[in-house]
Amino acid sequence: MTLTPTLPNERADVLDALRGFAVLGIFMSNSIAFSGISYLPFPVLEKFPTAQIDLPMMLLDLALVDGKFYTLFSLLFGIGFSIILVRNQQRGTNPLRIFYRRLGVLLCFGLAHLLLLWEGDILFLYALVGMLLPLFRNCSDKTLLRWAVALILAPIPIDVVRVLLHWSPGEVLFAIGQQLDKANGIPTDENLFPYYLSNASSGYAEILKWCQSGFFYRYQYILDSNRIFKVLGIFLVGYYVGRNQIFNQLEQYTPLLKKVQRWGFIIGIPANIAMAAFFIDEYHVPASWMGLTDTVTYALGVVPMSFAYAATLALLWHKKGHNSWLAKVIPVGRMALTNYLMQTILAISIFYGIGFGLGTHFGYSTVFLIVLTIYGFQVVFSTFWMRYFNFGPFEWLWRQLTYGKRLPIRK
Repeated sequence: MTLTPTLPNERADVLDALRGFAVLGIFMSNSIAFSGISYLPFPVLEKFPTAQIDLPMMLLDLALVDGKFYTLFSLLFGIGFSIILVRNQQRGTNPLRIFYRRLGVLLCFGLAHLLLLWEGDILFLYALVGMLLPLFRNCSDKTLLRWAVALILAPIPIDVVRVLLHWSPGEVLFAIGQQLDKANGIPTDENLFPYYLSNASSGYAEILKWCQSGFFYRYQYILDSNRIFKVLGIFLVGYYVGRNQIFNQLEQYTPLLKKVQRWGFIIGIPANIAMAAFFIDEYHVPASWMGLTDTVTYALGVVPMSFAYAATLALLWHKKGHNSWLAKVIPVGRMALTNYLMQTILAISIFYGIGFGLGTHFGYSTVFLIVLTIYGFQVVFSTFWMRYFNFGPFEWLWRQLTYGKRLPIRK
């Protein structure tokens, strides 16, 4: 049986719309790191002329954006796995062979992104964690959801143990990162460190040095924040959604979506407000028991809020379909990988010394406007591109390498 990718006419538009919307949220979260704002001490942030707007907006970003959109992307990844599995089983091909080839290519994309451009990459993690998904493919729906809930809530008992033992699983990786910074001449002084990449004298060599140690800092954070458990749990929810074809039967599942929307906001809004409040205190795991407030509010806030967003958008799509504003971002979602990588390239060009070096020069409100401008460009560019091509550039390359055959990119 010939291996073939999902064709454009086989795609579910609602999933591409959700994916297109998630691309914006992810960029909003990532922009705080791209712009250097996340590295600036509070007294510096207070000196920006827009500080009175910036600080409340950063708290709103924490409460309404942070973590919610990588969660939505994780959900869509799980749905994508179910589509690959079901579709290729129906065609008589080996779904796991295709799935692992796709993940292998994604792993390479992620590693290149992580080491050559930006240490905040998510693709490498998705590929690694995604390799565990087939272990759950024969679980019943009930078992699948039980595993998902257990994994999503796992950070709470894990962090209790971490406080008891005063232990950080990423401690070794953090030490390696520090050694690399010292060897590469990256300053540790808080008055110099935030400006390393935005400095006019910083070129691509400095980016490579930053990414070298950044790889270890990134995975130290992923281990210490229990991100692997959370991502796998969301993948499983996505697999449940895809296996039951919920996205193709919105009429039938409207009562369930309304329930998810209602309870997601009821639980998520107060939990996220609390999370934003606790984030600015000085208590963190494993140093303090009070740091568990971060863990608990994150677990109870991020996932319910993200699911509420997904349900709200799905209900909007069911009601208005292609007449809704969501239809405008379908092209962005159809080439989400290209747009994700494009955001890195454009952000580096704007904020790093290799480009305009504007990082650390503006407060969050200005960065937010830059993000909206870039995203607006991506909507226009993606719409134009998809008018003439079947896939985005990186989506086409991904499929080429996965299926090992020439695929027509032009319509």
